[in-house]
Amino acid sequence: MAMVKTRDGTHLYVKDWSLNGIRNRPVVLMHGWPLSADSWDDVALALVEQGFWVIAYDRRGFGRSEQPFDGYDYDHLADDLYDVMEAYDLKDAAIAGFSMGGGEVARYMSRHQGKRVSKAVLISAVVPYMLQTDDNPNGTPQAVFDQMLDGIKADRPKFFTDFFKDFYGVSMLSHPVSPECLTWTHTMAMQASLRATLACVKAFSSTDFRPDLAHFSVPTLIIHGTKDKTVPIEAAGRAAAAQLPQATFIEYEDAPHGLIATHRARLIDDLLKFLWA
Repeated sequence: MAMVKTRDGTHLYVKDWSLNGIRNRPVVLMHGWPLSADSWDDVALALVEQGFWVIAYDRRGFGRSEQPFDGYDYDHLADDLYDVMEAYDLKDAAIAGFSMGGGEVARYMSRHQGKRVSKAVLISAVVPYMLQTDDNPNGTPQAVFDQMLDGIKADRPKFFTDFFKDFYGVSMLSHPVSPECLTWTHTMAMQASLRATLACVKAFSSTDFRPDLAHFSVPTLIIHGTKDKTVPIEAAGRAAAAQLPQATFIEYEDAPHGLIATHRARLIDDLLKFLWA
């Protein structure tokens, strides 16, 4: 089991994948809430088969990483990313964040000046700002996040059963993923500590990443689904693209939040085109 010890002593579980041990063209993958690095497996395997070296790790409090009580703000999480990159001595790495993981990408670019990074990817990301405020009218009202927290505290397993249907765009007439995929996702979510699960809702819902975007100085890819109910595109993907006019922005028509599963083949193709460019 590969583990990286962070500056505050937290051990993070890391997947270190490369073809025939050839470690070049590194790509670091940050997973979404409330999942683990396993959620990236299909994408990671495809990237490795194309010659990339993939590092994917479980965020503190999630998956197989240690579960400290504190450290779930984005400064700590960006430091964890820095410590993983330092541990593997990565150079010219692409860093990709899905959903909550996009926040780590953004905060890393400002807090650590994009050190060791050559490209950045934001997929269904919470960047630049999820919360509805006077200067962010397209954001999500605080009451929605309060309801999430209440639901998790009341019955976390039931909350996630309902949550992942919207996550993947599942309805009576639409089944973009199998029941088994829903079960697998639910299992990943339940690996996380309750403390981390709740604290990260507060982190991704209230952190304003708009100042962080000014520090993006590398080629950036933004991908977002137009039917994302979890992180609506107007306040996320489109707003991020407006702040990063040089970025490549791709909208997936009718795609839900969990497009790393529902639109996996297209996502892999778009990622490879961007990484090889």
